[in-house]
Amino acid sequence: MSEHSLQDALIHPPQPPGPSEPRCIVVTGPDFADLISVSYIEQHSSPPDADDAMPRNVVKLPLPIRFLCLWMLTGAMVAVSPVSAQPAERPNIVFIFSDDHATQAPGAYGGRLAALDPTPNLDRLADEGMLFRNAFVTNSICAPSRAVILSGLHSHLNGVETNARHDSLEASIPVFPEMLQQGGYQTAIIGKWHLKSDPRGFDYWEVLPGQGDYYNPAFRTQEGDTQYEGYVSDIVTDRALEWLENGREADEPFLLMYQHKAPHRNWLPGPTHLNRYDDMEIPAPRSLFYDYSGLSTPAVLQEMEISTDLRWGWDLKLPLNPEHLDEVAEGYQWIDRFTPAQRATWEAAYGPKNDTFYERYRVGGLQERDLIRWKYQRYLKDYLRTIYSMDENIGRLLDYLEETGLAENTIVIYNSDQGFFLGEKGWYDKRWMYEESFKTPLIVRWPGVVQPGSENKALVQNLDLAQTLLDMAGVEPSSPMQGHSLVPLLQGETPEDWRESVYYHYYEFPWPHHVHPHEGVRTAGYKLIHYYTLDQWEFFNLEADPDELRNVYGDRAYTETIAHLREELVRLKEHYEVPAR
Repeated sequence: MSEHSLQDALIHPPQPPGPSEPRCIVVTGPDFADLISVSYIEQHSSPPDADDAMPRNVVKLPLPIRFLCLWMLTGAMVAVSPVSAQPAERPNIVFIFSDDHATQAPGAYGGRLAALDPTPNLDRLADEGMLFRNAFVTNSICAPSRAVILSGLHSHLNGVETNARHDSLEASIPVFPEMLQQGGYQTAIIGKWHLKSDPRGFDYWEVLPGQGDYYNPAFRTQEGDTQYEGYVSDIVTDRALEWLENGREADEPFLLMYQHKAPHRNWLPGPTHLNRYDDMEIPAPRSLFYDYSGLSTPAVLQEMEISTDLRWGWDLKLPLNPEHLDEVAEGYQWIDRFTPAQRATWEAAYGPKNDTFYERYRVGGLQERDLIRWKYQRYLKDYLRTIYSMDENIGRLLDYLEETGLAENTIVIYNSDQGFFLGEKGWYDKRWMYEESFKTPLIVRWPGVVQPGSENKALVQNLDLAQTLLDMAGVEPSSPMQGHSLVPLLQGETPEDWRESVYYHYYEFPWPHHVHPHEGVRTAGYKLIHYYTLDQWEFFNLEADPDELRNVYGDRAYTETIAHLREELVRLKEHYEVPAR
């Protein structure tokens, strides 16, 4: 990175210049501050090129330094101040977050699973708010996604590129809840955190350690560790309602980040929904048996296939290895956390289903594609049951807001840390820039501002959420961020300069799942992906091939479009200060 990178600016923000020091010369416009006196530049950077069209005594700076220059003039670097245009009574904000909830799954998105009515309460939220059709993540994996949302910065700047232990959101990186605190908001986070450090910017926090457990989960708090008996989605909701009822000052605005473990792998449903969908056949995607012949090498090398990579005990909930019935199935130890009563309930529901499977397997009735179909059905039913358990609890929270009158001045946002493969290309999990993983559900209810039942198709990202929540609260960011506030979109207006492309970068390799690092750019109609460690490219016409099964990077019909997207990829990397790899 350059000496004047955005990361350096975050760690060592410049102080406003004194009377005798060089000062910024600002020209406002789409790029904010474009000009700065050459006497300041000569102390910190190279002179401009001779062919530069700007005046002799000024040069154009990188975008982050122009942001900083503008903030030094306005004083925003040293104070958080309410936006004067906001009403006197600032809204409360409830941010509902899930883990690995694919856009194929909520009923409101109208996918192949909508007829199963998997999310009646999220559908209700969409009916009362705005649903975003093109919401994307910057890095489709748990911890990095959370760090992006908190910081408003891409992974390479916030320090969390992977789920690895050494990738941590450093204390030097500001997060938006701290800014809301400074702006007069009460803040709380309850549920899944999944970052290495303790939560920052929260008056109250009670979070799951690591991934957390579905049954009888432990929690970390400011006072120490504790544990509750029961099901995690119920408990997270109980704790959130307790904070809303008794843990806050009633006359101050609040942010509540209400964050679920569900429906993260290994998809353990709540005890009241263990038999849901038993009498149904879950629709399968067209590409369940795809052979990857239309894609590049990384698609072949992955290890996330339903056919071969789901574990008998951990994922498929079989107590015994069907190939060796005298062996406990790999990963079945999760059931050891259950109380005797919980275990009895579970075995009453799953025992008969498992016995039927073992008998069919023993007599050779489940071979090849039939076995894949059985695995798909078990996986999807558990995934959807887990979501239903979560959705039921979201309904409890929405009901509480209505019953207490809080709903009238409370913004409710629903989002997931990323999407997920639900059998498409024969896969589970996430990580890829393909649509199923790249897209994430985003629904916003804002009484009096958002048109109920509306939809938006603009290209938005989780990178935008920090600035959006600050904008909603009337609080200016006190440090640089890289997203855009969604408030104009929520008000029914699309700015003329709204982005026409989004950037993506996945880093974690090789384990788990052996997905090669890649980056790319997506526009409204096309997608370009570069697997840079292998120097392989993929290009998709999303209108002609929405399932992304045919890489047309070598098709001459797209030569000009591909060249344009390669240029756009370079531009976005420069804009976001992505270091060379």
